[in-house]
Amino acid sequence: MSSIPDALATILDRIAQATARANRPAGSVSLVAVSKTNPAEAVVEALAAGQLLFGENRVQEAAGKFPALRGAYPGMRLHIIGGLQTNKAEDAVLIADVIESLDRPKLAQAIAAAMTRTGRRPNLLIQVNVGDEPQKAGVPRAEADAFLRLAREELGLPVTGLMCIPPVEGDPRPHFAWLAALAARHALPVLSMGMSGDFEAAIAEGATHVRVGSAIFGARDYG
Repeated sequence: MSSIPDALATILDRIAQATARANRPAGSVSLVAVSKTNPAEAVVEALAAGQLLFGENRVQEAAGKFPALRGAYPGMRLHIIGGLQTNKAEDAVLIADVIESLDRPKLAQAIAAAMTRTGRRPNLLIQVNVGDEPQKAGVPRAEADAFLRLAREELGLPVTGLMCIPPVEGDPRPHFAWLAALAARHALPVLSMGMSGDFEAAIAEGATHVRVGSAIFGARDYG
């Protein structure tokens, strides 16, 4: 397996090439290095190679890695990208710079209450279940507009964009294009879409953030 710095360089080069092919400005796509299930030492390797933006699924796991690193790497940013339980909303608000997995009214209310209590207001992305798959988290397509209005207008949450995980089977590009159109309709600047296997297609459809883990850190050991 290649080293983390080498793997990072390869992914960043692929992002740059995909961005150029899409006739988009250089640097308009950010890499979220998904470090879930990887030890803090792997994060430090990536930080030393210049990567500052990371994604974690679990708040508890993130809390074990990132607070101690912020002093040495003040430019580091953490995205919570996994499904979030309402009882973890305050923990997520306290540790994250961005929460990408806002997907239901109860969670929106819990996050709003946590922001009031803590005074922290990390940016939020609404996760949309673009394939309307029953086994996946995310707001159903048909409810996305109404949920956006609830989160932004009624609760006053700092929603800056959208996130999705398209179906594994089939071409992901129509799903990415649909999400991009929804973001444009609501004047949302951030689109987190695309992972190790499909991030180039996501960039072609307007992704501003791509989430890549195994291609950087290697196959995960889930124990």
